[in-house]
Amino acid sequence: MATAGLYRRALPSPPAIEFASSQGKQLFKEALAAGTVEGFFKLISYYQTQSEPAYCGLATISMVLNALAIDPGRTWKGPWRWFDDSMLDCCEPLEKIKADGVTFKKVACLVVCNGGKVDAFRTDECIVDDFRKHVISCTSSEDCHVVVSYHRGVFKQTGTGHFSPIGGYHAGMDMVLILDVARFKYPPHWIPLPLLWEAMNTIDEATGRYRG
Repeated sequence: MATAGLYRRALPSPPAIEFASSQGKQLFKEALAAGTVEGFFKLISYYQTQSEPAYCGLATISMVLNALAIDPGRTWKGPWRWFDDSMLDCCEPLEKIKADGVTFKKVACLVVCNGGKVDAFRTDECIVDDFRKHVISCTSSEDCHVVVSYHRGVFKQTGTGHFSPIGGYHAGMDMVLILDVARFKYPPHWIPLPLLWEAMNTIDEATGRYRG
């Protein structure tokens, strides 16, 4: 018998196409042939579900740092050195993130202070064509990954600000594969890139600045 609480959400489609659906699989097959899901395999190998409702930024960064094979230089549990969202406290106290989430600037800070390199762009600092070029470049490589900060409401999803990595790009449909780290809520899904840009081009009320 089910207990009180929430178990997953129905993915609003359109605009999203579920990755595991027949259409989602076909999009992946075509993108694979085109060479624009090269980063997917490393990311999926280290796919992480956020351990707290407000840890989407931390889980995303953990996943990317592990995919890039960056040694954290400190133990996680036992003898193992490993990135986990519960370890990423070098830019903001975890208790504060647990209560309020994390900003775009702090996510960029987390990458740098844990040994990664980052180019951060807000939507008022570039145009959608620039974003598309970055997506194509990174999805065609195993050595860089695109992390996006966006508002779920634009996708007709519940919730507000969210972080997730992009796992692939389909040029013919101009769609990106969102590897949603809130896997208890929504599965990975394809979203039109212009719509993702629209979701990124919203104001984060915590900072008064655009997402990116």
